[in-house]
Amino acid sequence: MVLHPLSLFVTHDGRSSRQSITCKYKCGDACAHPVPNTSEGQYFGDLARASLSRRGVLRGGALTVLAVGGVGALAACSDDASAGSGGQITDPLAADPAMPGTNFEPVAPNTDDAVTVPTGYEQQVVIRWGEPIVAGAAAFDAGNQSAAAQEQQFGYNCDFAGFVPVEGTAQRQLMIVNHEYTTEPLMFAGYDAANPTEEQVRIAWAAHGLSVVEVEGRSEDGRLDPVIGRYNRRITATTPMAFTGPAAGSALLHTTADPAGTTVAGTLNNCAGCITPWGTVLSGEENFHQYFGHADRVTDPAATAHLERYGFADGESERKWERFDARFDLGREPNEANRFGYMVEIDPFDPTSVPVKHTALGRFKHEAANIYVTDDGTVVAYSGDDERFEYIYKFVSSKTIQPGAGQGATRENMTIMAEGTLYVAQITGNSPAEQIDGSGAVPEDGRFDGTGRWIPLLRTLPGGRGESLVEGMSAEEVAVFTREAADRAGATKMDRPEDSRPNPTTGKIYIALTNNTRRGTDGNPAADEANPRNENKNGQVIEITDDHTGTEFTWELLLVCGDPQAADSYFGGFDKSAVSPISCPDNVAFDDHGNLWISTDGNALGSNDGLFSVVLDGERRGETKQFLTVPIGAETCGPNIGETRVVVCVQHPGESDDATLDNPLSHWPDGAGTVARPSVISVWRDGGRIGI
Repeated sequence: MVLHPLSLFVTHDGRSSRQSITCKYKCGDACAHPVPNTSEGQYFGDLARASLSRRGVLRGGALTVLAVGGVGALAACSDDASAGSGGQITDPLAADPAMPGTNFEPVAPNTDDAVTVPTGYEQQVVIRWGEPIVAGAAAFDAGNQSAAAQEQQFGYNCDFAGFVPVEGTAQRQLMIVNHEYTTEPLMFAGYDAANPTEEQVRIAWAAHGLSVVEVEGRSEDGRLDPVIGRYNRRITATTPMAFTGPAAGSALLHTTADPAGTTVAGTLNNCAGCITPWGTVLSGEENFHQYFGHADRVTDPAATAHLERYGFADGESERKWERFDARFDLGREPNEANRFGYMVEIDPFDPTSVPVKHTALGRFKHEAANIYVTDDGTVVAYSGDDERFEYIYKFVSSKTIQPGAGQGATRENMTIMAEGTLYVAQITGNSPAEQIDGSGAVPEDGRFDGTGRWIPLLRTLPGGRGESLVEGMSAEEVAVFTREAADRAGATKMDRPEDSRPNPTTGKIYIALTNNTRRGTDGNPAADEANPRNENKNGQVIEITDDHTGTEFTWELLLVCGDPQAADSYFGGFDKSAVSPISCPDNVAFDDHGNLWISTDGNALGSNDGLFSVVLDGERRGETKQFLTVPIGAETCGPNIGETRVVVCVQHPGESDDATLDNPLSHWPDGAGTVARPSVISVWRDGGRIGI
């Protein structure tokens, strides 16, 4: 098989494709600010190298999966760019058939204002920002928006998308979508960032959160049609929610509006997530720090230190929400900051249900929490903290899944994430230190690999009573200031851990590590075997073979992303002349054949972001092929890979420092004369199965 040229782009001006406006509104300029993790805790390079005898621990042997829920998405700001190159490439295994699920013609890198899919595939926009999702909702009008209308319309900047079948129907599902953030200059004509109006702020509140939308598939193709169904619902920045776990009722959560510390208004910066095996949604609150102003007005030194560890900034916030609601003014409500940064669970089949924030899973910038279930029904949730030099976590439930359907079983299973033990990862490499020099060169044994252990931080008992496993911190403090607990425990500092997902075929865990250009710079940790490049621009993907309910694991880097023709990239040992260039992995998913799929955010190689398949086993392990690209300025989020349909969210199309609603860079999805609108798309093969 002859492949098209896949590596077409050269270094531009040394900067990433991510625009500064994206960093400003998506993550509060997190990449431009000092690294919040200044702890003296151990990082990978400080740890003694594990003995080679441990390399065999947990290797091999497929694991039986009872149930694995969800396929998801997240993102954040990108860092500087690296080089690409050009040329036609040839498949070295052309005589062998492609792995099932990956037999498609790769899409070449491009900068088009379109979604580009392989030859023989078709696409459809399922739903756009502003489309009505409940009965009586107003039609979208870009020049005449209102908060009342947006509360009944599909939200902005879609990220995670998950699907739950509607019982008793052949083709209907509930599609649950996160709305991570708002980009006000692309939403409002003549937007004045220094003086937003109260109505604009309220529209933004309504455009955050989640949408629950019933959709109907078609038997003849891969289309999904939205339905104004009885389950449809908007969850926003003002929707009432409840706390569970050790922090519920804690003085750390007390505010003027909620003196009991048990309820909270809304959810913010919802990034990736999952569908649980019991049919609910777990949605991660990520860059919540950016919505709050005036951290400099907090006078308690301890509180100030906590705010700094989570990246809260002095002065006004970018969106100026604190002008219209005191809870976003830290000088007036310092504890409000402690009420975001959790995993939120939602029952999509009960539009009247109150979502819950699970403090037992810890508070940090959750990309997601994705679930593996052991043979005895124990639930294990893996999660990354998406910031430079932050950590990888897992939560092991003490309760097991209760069988049965209906609201009774759902309510019982929604307590699973409120009892169990929270751990953080400490990772060690197998190679001698001198073989890890920051260049990305593969060690002499031919791979980046090693062992690790899970360090317990917090145990949550029945009734939400917590037991701290970190000396000098209470259970409530570990639940609310989880980063600081992990610092004390000596967790390993990683390169922006994002989406983490168990492989439903093998039980191995795959975690996207997006990038970290601060790695190896003055005052910051140097490269190590799990993060093998200094000034890491392109990221990597780690594969963990875990004793899910235990405390030991082995690991290996599947990909060290970048230009295949560059010396510092690695594709699981596969011939680099026959792969697509991939940069800044973000979300991960699996198809029914056990192949990994990766969506990207902030491609540092000059192309639009995209979606890629990766073979995990056999001679083709590491073979990476680009399935689609999204429009200029956009990122690819929330991939769902089905037998006959691929669904992704197209987030922030046309987001550019020079673009406004009046002067858009992109006109996707509706063409010339229209504004860019974040949307969900469906892609299918004309008359066939995906990748077959």
